[in-house]
Amino acid sequence: MTTVAMIPARVGSTRLKLKNLALLGGRPLISYAIEAAKAAKSFDRIIVNADHEVFRQLAQSMGVEFYLRPDALGSSTTRSDEVVYDFMQQHPADAVAWVNSTAPLQTGEEIRAVVQQFHARGLDSLVTVKDEQVHAVSDGRPVNFTLEEPFARTQDLTPVQLFVYSVMMWRTSTFMQAFKQRGYALLSGKVGYVPVSKRSAVLIKTPEDLRFAEGLLTGLSSDAIEYDPRSMMVMKGVAA
Repeated sequence: MTTVAMIPARVGSTRLKLKNLALLGGRPLISYAIEAAKAAKSFDRIIVNADHEVFRQLAQSMGVEFYLRPDALGSSTTRSDEVVYDFMQQHPADAVAWVNSTAPLQTGEEIRAVVQQFHARGLDSLVTVKDEQVHAVSDGRPVNFTLEEPFARTQDLTPVQLFVYSVMMWRTSTFMQAFKQRGYALLSGKVGYVPVSKRSAVLIKTPEDLRFAEGLLTGLSSDAIEYDPRSMMVMKGVAA
């Protein structure tokens, strides 16, 4: 089964101007998605799908392909379904994975695990989600707890799952058939939701998000947990 990674990029973002070219850790934001897709070693081809030639040199310098989508698919009102359908028409494959250029902290290992689940579960559509084990309400009504019982501990709650979009994936034949019939197809056929880590759930949409990710990049350089030394001395004294 041929599987292609599509990395979307636009120059017309409104909340963060030229978002995909903004520097994060001294590198263009989109470069993280390209690097992670390559590290996943799950794709027959990796293609940057962009609305401007400015991305061509960057893609080629990182050893991946470039596709300049039609002008009509470059506006902020363009639906993702339309972008994917056009891409599938131009790049035949059994499956297409949307590797989100605005999720810079996801790793190749995690992308690979998501792709493996898509194939192993025989899915037609996949969306990554994050598990939130918190009390949740929708339209003023409890989602994962009840008002008729004592207030539940968070660790006892069924997690709610929020869409992350760090990776979306589709079986090409199912997607294209649904799009032709209905005009939309992001969630078509057998749909699966795959939880990912907190780092993959970090999406860059605003300048604040970019600054937040910059701080996380620094913190992710070490797995060590440090504790207040004075408190640790007290703990040792109590233990003794």
